[in-house]
Amino acid sequence: MTRALLAHGDVVLVRPLHPADTADVLALHTRLTQRDTYFRFFGPRPNTLDKLAAEIAAEAGPGHYAVGCYRRGALVGVANYEVLNDSSDAEVALVVDGAVRTQGVATLLMEHLVSHARKTGLKRFLAEVLAENANVIHVFKDLGLSFEASVGGPERDVVMVLEEDSAYLDAVLERDSVADAASLAHLFKPASIAVIGAGRRPGSVGHAVLTNLVTSGYRGSVEVVNPHADAILGVRCVPSVAALNRTPELAVVCLPAPAAAQAVEECGKRGVRAVVVLSSGLTGTGAGERVRAAVREHGLRLVGPNCLGVVSTDPACPYDLTFLGTPVRPGNIGVVTQSGGVGIALAESLGDLGLGMSTLVSTGDKYDVSGNDLLMWWATDLRTELAVLYLESFGNPRKFSRLARRLARTRPVLAVRSGSGDTAQRAAASHTAAAATPAVTRDALFEQAGVIAVDTVAELVDVIAGLSWQLLPGGPRVAVVSNAGGAGVLAADACEREGLVMAKLSQDTRDRLAKLLPAEAAVRNPVDTTAAVPPEAFADALRAVLDDDGVDAVIAATVPTAVGDPGTSLAAVLPPEYKTVFAVRPGQRARVAPLVPGRGVTACYDDPAAAAAVLARLVRYERWLNRPEAEEHLEPLEDPDALRAFARDREGWLSPSDAVELLRLAGIPMVETRYVEAGDSMDAAAADLGSPVVLKADADGLLHKTAGGGVLLNVHGADRIVEAFRLLRARFGSALRGVTVQPMAEPGRELLVGVRSDPVFGPLVVFGLGGVDTDLIADHAARLAPLTGADADLLLDGLRASKPLWASGLDRAAVRELLLKVNRLAELVPELAELDLNPVRVRPDGCVALDVRARLQPVAAEDPFLRRLRD
Repeated sequence: MTRALLAHGDVVLVRPLHPADTADVLALHTRLTQRDTYFRFFGPRPNTLDKLAAEIAAEAGPGHYAVGCYRRGALVGVANYEVLNDSSDAEVALVVDGAVRTQGVATLLMEHLVSHARKTGLKRFLAEVLAENANVIHVFKDLGLSFEASVGGPERDVVMVLEEDSAYLDAVLERDSVADAASLAHLFKPASIAVIGAGRRPGSVGHAVLTNLVTSGYRGSVEVVNPHADAILGVRCVPSVAALNRTPELAVVCLPAPAAAQAVEECGKRGVRAVVVLSSGLTGTGAGERVRAAVREHGLRLVGPNCLGVVSTDPACPYDLTFLGTPVRPGNIGVVTQSGGVGIALAESLGDLGLGMSTLVSTGDKYDVSGNDLLMWWATDLRTELAVLYLESFGNPRKFSRLARRLARTRPVLAVRSGSGDTAQRAAASHTAAAATPAVTRDALFEQAGVIAVDTVAELVDVIAGLSWQLLPGGPRVAVVSNAGGAGVLAADACEREGLVMAKLSQDTRDRLAKLLPAEAAVRNPVDTTAAVPPEAFADALRAVLDDDGVDAVIAATVPTAVGDPGTSLAAVLPPEYKTVFAVRPGQRARVAPLVPGRGVTACYDDPAAAAAVLARLVRYERWLNRPEAEEHLEPLEDPDALRAFARDREGWLSPSDAVELLRLAGIPMVETRYVEAGDSMDAAAADLGSPVVLKADADGLLHKTAGGGVLLNVHGADRIVEAFRLLRARFGSALRGVTVQPMAEPGRELLVGVRSDPVFGPLVVFGLGGVDTDLIADHAARLAPLTGADADLLLDGLRASKPLWASGLDRAAVRELLLKVNRLAELVPELAELDLNPVRVRPDGCVALDVRARLQPVAAEDPFLRRLRD
């Protein structure tokens, strides 16, 4: 059973239909009007809704699947498909109650059919539609699938190709965003609010919430549920939810756990649309399960429980439903946080800087509303110009990635990295698994989605200040201008540590600076004006540097002297209309502050390292925004179905021969390999193989073959090959399973390419230096699948050794193609839990894998992009 949203924001339940649902299907049949009956649609074979009910009652076999949509307990739509003659085609059929025909029921049901059909290997949906039934034709056409329909005649033959592509995912995401924003309007723009559990005693959570609401300027209807008072803070009280004068659109619950569960149930029965539950102690208890059940049964949107609450500063509907000690300043920053403490700290820090929030949502235990919901809301909220996330867990990281990437294209998205433990118990160690830690996976998610990641709330405030008061830099070339040489040197060092480029000032700029500054001044980058220059001269020098075409951004580090304070002169220069400038004032009391209090000219930091760190993050974001999308250029696989079938039939660590076959089916280059089991004879293989060869032991517990004595190189002749085989049998005894024999590969650079699949994040592609020193050197880069061509390029350039590696003339294009082929393997075979190609031997004329380890494990076929709410 899945909770999902219709286009207008109503919550419905979508689930497969079973024999017990026959009566519901027949009840829908009896509710259809004559027009509904005429415009309902089924496939070309004779089919009626009562016939479908009979099929459901008989529990049709695997070639039949039906799904229903329930709204407020009533079945309002049915969709089903029937496989045609054991083929990869299926007829599709659907019918929707006329009362909800314009609310997206048909489209939602079709998405669920598509998702299920793909899991079973179906390739196409077929349909036959009356030409005048334009509604159904539009439903099919607007799904986002590859679509064809015949023309002419009274009927249209429709073909929909089920292959997943970006167009379909974008269409699903757009529908999801529209529906989610409509449902969250009940939370952020409520016409009426009820506070359940507000007490008369100052200092209690409920009293604080009501106080904040009353003083927030909210203009809608407010009532309080408290059986022990007639009025609190001038607001009328009633003894129960049922006794409220009107059904509130939004309710906030401030009660102990058992009473909170009952209040949520009563809200659902009364027809409340959204609930904020501040109460703690529900999760893991019967009270928590009651809340979850009420959310499912009544179609509620719920924030919490165990949260700080919600604030909206929208002038059209401002309210504060938190127990914050000070009001949130209105502004353009949207914040969602699982931690109430982080929300409090951020509200105070931003307020001290004169910055404000558009929305603050504390999700707490996030039974329902999550970070993904807020990403969709902010995409439609023009007041929110900067999004901030503190997430301790990801319910659907692949969907998060797509949502965050879309939002980051129009406004910055920031996230605080939180500690993450191991999300999966490794079945066995490998080089790839050692590199693919949870932190690496999370960071890859943020980087690919364009999210600006920080490690602390203080760093978060630093970056927010920089983004709020300055332009994004046009590139990485930074100039430092200082009236204190030491501060300038520290700033230059910090810039280089952060990967920024110290700009080379032009001769014209240096000549101009020489005329403006004392003879002892340094006119190369970093520019040292000397402490003796007055503020006006410092400002002129800063203008000269800003005019240099080779400078993208400037850090101006100043200290006051008896001659004057150059920092005060920056207001005359800033804000520049075309370049980024950050100020540094060593010793200032605040970590970051506006340079001119109350004006917000630019961010002024207390340390050059902080300014450089912010600038580097902004440069990376600007680079992400302007990154061209490189093409993939992969030849299609000859038989992808054979690859999938091969993987479905196996589990655990593959034998060396099976691992080689997996690569062959995936089109991944592997050196010619023979495998001889420990108990067999090597004579036949030795006679067929040329010389020289390498023998590699396949033994229990042997991961590092070379270090463990499991590799014998440059073995010449059949007799020596047999002798080497005996040596390995003697060395490893009963632990030896077998031996692989390969021709010696030509010399080249050894790299690692691998896949580590996480049950939450999906497959991660790892690239790095390989061979015997893989773990010692630990020079790796990682990206989450699916990889784009640009992602593959970033992997190739993401190592510390990338520049000398590719400057040595190795075949970069061949390695790039290998990365994309490994990515395709991870996408086609979700059972691939671990893949380790180490080493991959790279030469100027190509690359080839010399060793492979692969582990498969069954996975639940989960569709991360299917529209659904948290459950």
